[in-house]
Amino acid sequence: MTDPGVSTGAGAGIPRGDADVRAGKLPKPPRKPSLIELVSGLPNQVSELVHHEIELVKAEMIGKLKALGIGGGLILGAVGILLFMLGVLLTAAVLGLSETGLPGWASALIVAGVLLIAAAIVALIGWRKLKGGIPPVPTEAIDSLQRDLRVVKGIGRPDQRA
Repeated sequence: MTDPGVSTGAGAGIPRGDADVRAGKLPKPPRKPSLIELVSGLPNQVSELVHHEIELVKAEMIGKLKALGIGGGLILGAVGILLFMLGVLLTAAVLGLSETGLPGWASALIVAGVLLIAAAIVALIGWRKLKGGIPPVPTEAIDSLQRDLRVVKGIGRPDQRA
């Protein structure tokens, strides 16, 4: 049995395409797609383009999130060290107050009271910030997407606000 893609005889072992070229027969150039074929393939190409763009965004975000994670971990480590330092400073404050003639327990209560007031102020500010951020809805992004949708539908202009 012979392979249909290989010629037999004088040029045995040479693919037929090469033998055809030697015989003066040039291969036909590839057929150009018609306009209808091009237009019918457009949705698939757009879908593929969007898919590739999403993959590109994912890859970029993963790289940035890794860097953020490493940076955040290092900052968290620094905060841990600062907490130990804070304990040493508070101990020094208690010992310093006790050197003024106050008993040690009174010095510790004064330092604890100052810390309690500072914690209450920070908690109150944090609570107000949290209430200002509820509900966590990205309103600017939603407005932008709705504006883009109106432009695509032909209802509005890109510079027109909702």
